[in-house]
Amino acid sequence: MSPALRNARYGAILTFVLAGLMVGTMTVRIPAMTDKLGLSESTVGAVLLVWGLGALVTMQSMRKIMARAGSRAVLRIGGPLTALGLVAVAFAPNLPSLLVAVTFFGMAFGTIDVAMNAQGSTVEQAYGRPLMNGMHAGWCVGAISAGGLGSLAIAVGLPFTANVALVGLVSLPVMVLLGRTYLPESQAAGAGTAARRRMPPIVYLLGAIMFFAFMVEGTVADWNGLYMRDELGAPEAVAALGYPVFEVGMLVARLTGDRLRVRFGVRGMLTVSGAATAGFFSVVLLAPAALVAVFAMFFVGLGVATISPLTLSLAGTATDAPGPAIAQAGAMGYAGLLLGPVTIGFLSDVTSLRTALGIGVALGVLIALASRLLPHREPAALVPVPSLDREPEEIAA
Repeated sequence: MSPALRNARYGAILTFVLAGLMVGTMTVRIPAMTDKLGLSESTVGAVLLVWGLGALVTMQSMRKIMARAGSRAVLRIGGPLTALGLVAVAFAPNLPSLLVAVTFFGMAFGTIDVAMNAQGSTVEQAYGRPLMNGMHAGWCVGAISAGGLGSLAIAVGLPFTANVALVGLVSLPVMVLLGRTYLPESQAAGAGTAARRRMPPIVYLLGAIMFFAFMVEGTVADWNGLYMRDELGAPEAVAALGYPVFEVGMLVARLTGDRLRVRFGVRGMLTVSGAATAGFFSVVLLAPAALVAVFAMFFVGLGVATISPLTLSLAGTATDAPGPAIAQAGAMGYAGLLLGPVTIGFLSDVTSLRTALGIGVALGVLIALASRLLPHREPAALVPVPSLDREPEEIAA
């Protein structure tokens, strides 16, 4: 194995870590941002919506960009721009400038979210074995680190501006240096027309599965704490445990997911993941006490964690060039991340929060059923071959 290929793998993982760290830092310090600018809860919701829409708009346009430029070029530009966007958020002095900054930050993040997954697909195909779950574990590490660093910043009295700007300014040169590690996609004959061709049906199926999974993740992130407090009567400190426990479950699953994929395949893993998500989400909703629900959230995280890495990895092998296919599936998935919490809010107004969260169970069932439509065999590019203990010559070049 050449140093270039090994560096590309570590570079891709570290890109996921930094992406999780930057997004997580902004999220963790939202209360401080609210105090700094005197924002209401509804205004904070609008700020987060603008950020998400900025990312989604960029993702929707990435199919053509990825086909023409490739993930390496996009990451070399988008990574530093994302760090600069976070710095702009930190120094925004009022609401109008904050809205501009979060829009820029969201759009820049949308570019690297697609490109780092495409780069991950390129690296794992160069290795000839699944690696995408391990890369997504990097995101979990970054997000958990953001929580820890944010708590430390609060404990020592570091204000919002200093905390967020420091993370952005440290991430900026690292993102620039990581640009030297990325691999170019192989420019197959048909790759240039990938953006203009209709994607194979499997890409849209994978996008739908990812949509369901991201709806679950968004629902847990935004509504779990409120459910624990209001429906189960948990104290604030206990209610706050649900989401980090969920993230720990996701991290554990992603650290082991690539080995499980080699043994059971994507189809089997996604089916079990969907069933586990539905089953353990049911436990959360039927839990007689908050601590039982918190414990169950770990297993919900285990269930849902590998779905997005597996779908993106499989999408990356569906066409000659991984970028456009991953951009298509990723945009569909990210729409679920935005739509899920909104849907829960609407349904909870009509019924109750417990009833509305039942959508998490239904989504798990849909994931399991949709996964049965996937092919039985793993992509040839990701089936480990014992005799291939070295990377392709063109990658080494």
